[in-house]
Amino acid sequence: MNKKNYLWPLLATGSLAIGIVLGGYLTKSGVPFSVKENYGRVKLNKLIDLIEQEYVDNINTDSIIDMTVNNILAQLDPHSTYISKSDFEDVQNAMKGSFVGIGINYYVLNDTLAIVKPLPGGPSSKAGLKAGDRILYADKVQLFNQGLSNDSIINLIRGTDGSKTLLKVYRKSANKTFDVEITRGDVPLKSVDVAIKFDKKRGYIKINRFAETTYNEFKTGLEALLNEGISELVLDLRENGGGYMEPAIQIADEFLKKNEVIVKTVNKKGNVKVTKASNKGLFENQKLYVLINENSASASEIIAGAIQDNDRGTIVGRRSYGKGLVQREMYLGDGSAVRLTTARYYTPSGRSIQKPYMDGLDEYNNDLNNRFKSGELYSKDSIHLADSLQFKTVTGRTVFGGGGIVPDVFVPLKNKHGEDAIQLLMKTSLVSYYVFEEIEKERAFLEGLSSKQLAEQIYNNPKYFEDLKRHLKSSGLTFNLDRHKKNIMFYLVAEYIHQLYDENAYYLWVLQQDPMIQKINALN
Repeated sequence: MNKKNYLWPLLATGSLAIGIVLGGYLTKSGVPFSVKENYGRVKLNKLIDLIEQEYVDNINTDSIIDMTVNNILAQLDPHSTYISKSDFEDVQNAMKGSFVGIGINYYVLNDTLAIVKPLPGGPSSKAGLKAGDRILYADKVQLFNQGLSNDSIINLIRGTDGSKTLLKVYRKSANKTFDVEITRGDVPLKSVDVAIKFDKKRGYIKINRFAETTYNEFKTGLEALLNEGISELVLDLRENGGGYMEPAIQIADEFLKKNEVIVKTVNKKGNVKVTKASNKGLFENQKLYVLINENSASASEIIAGAIQDNDRGTIVGRRSYGKGLVQREMYLGDGSAVRLTTARYYTPSGRSIQKPYMDGLDEYNNDLNNRFKSGELYSKDSIHLADSLQFKTVTGRTVFGGGGIVPDVFVPLKNKHGEDAIQLLMKTSLVSYYVFEEIEKERAFLEGLSSKQLAEQIYNNPKYFEDLKRHLKSSGLTFNLDRHKKNIMFYLVAEYIHQLYDENAYYLWVLQQDPMIQKINALN
């Protein structure tokens, strides 16, 4: 593989895995259920009993049962999954839209817990903690120089709602150590990263997943943008692995006129449920663009398919993931749960966008790498879908089923002199950890600058680029960094802005060179 592109499959596959585990396409209600007794089940129970009572060594039968459940589900489809008791709380928190804790973004830096940012409005922010603070002890338990895992740290700083924790904190900027008591509370996990007006007429909303709070977050953001006078909207669903069905339908409803079809579902018995738009939405007539890429899955594809099939807006980007299965979350009684596929969904024109999975899980999961190797991510002409899977939108345009949503306007990955690999590199922890350490050297000065002044400071002082070059080369990277200086500097500024300011400032910066935004600008 070409050296300049070697990072892409690795990073893209990692982000996709996270999206599918935390997202998927789910119905929100998880309900207890019963299964009829049968001989196969009796045989399995008897085998477990025999292992416990007679096997020569002591065996953790719970782990055997978990393995058995996973193996059974793997025979069904790629998206029926088991959630163990140990993982269940984290998965539920992600979909609920909050967790109980102290509310910080942090790095474990040189074996010390360093605060990157206290989350706005969270317990740590209210208690006066600041970016750059080091947490040395939590309830007299030493956190530094202990080699603690991330899970161990989370267990120490999280807890029950209303419980208190006493922290010993070192503030480097003031060279002082102090104690602070923090009352744990709900910490929001935003599913809408930003809702910003980024030019005279256009708003931008970025959704990272579909959770319980997503629709309310979206509606609040859209109403604020309408009050600012936007006449066009860009809805960004890139890297959105999905989530609950309900908020996706609610959001699509805001764009479609009454009785326009949003989605159809068909269950095992062949029962068809058609969901249509209801009363007047907030954004039914204004110009709409929806951004998707190869990691936009399930609930993201519900919205993209509804917009495309109703000829309501323009889908921009690359072919989406291709997940057309509906899961229902069911509890197993011991704190674990299963997400079981109970229906298939179809876009308004009647197309299934589920990609094939009959060749096995490995081949299914390798689809993204296959797209990369085939050149599909760089050329629309490399997308190959069967002519038999053609469908028509409401105005008669041809669209395809059988494996994701093909955009109306294709935008390739950056491939000029390896710019795609540079962009991905600049978003890795290798760079973000480095930037945090550099900020620590001059935090007081940098925090006193506006984002515009910060950009000028970094661009005009050659030390920032030269120091980063040394850091990357010492980490074993062999890119010709001087050749990519312009691109590197842009994303270096972006990382500084991300750590020093809020999400709005960060997105206002990165959207300037976003290829999909540039493509939209060219369409107008």
